[in-house]
Amino acid sequence: MPDHALGSVESFSAGSVRVVRVAGERLGVVLHEGQFYAFEDRCTHDDGPLGEGTLEGCEIECPRHGARFDIRTGRVTAPPAYGPLDTYPARVEDGQVVVTLPD
Repeated sequence: MPDHALGSVESFSAGSVRVVRVAGERLGVVLHEGQFYAFEDRCTHDDGPLGEGTLEGCEIECPRHGARFDIRTGRVTAPPAYGPLDTYPARVEDGQVVVTLPD
């Protein structure tokens, strides 16, 4: 599983979503309570852009139909979505936010 640097820790703001493109994928990245979380920037209900949605604590709401997901686990917390988000391990290495994506 390859690692990808997403940018310096300082380039991320706590409590907001930053959308990045890496390895042909759009990811939402959030710094929440000192931990980085990365998830697919695509609502499982209708492919809506989650990065444009509302982030409240550890939940993000899709701007299209209001589906909600836990950014830590990808679990659906409110319909109309029923399938979980793909989430990816994120960490800090040498001042850089790094995410591990599947091959």
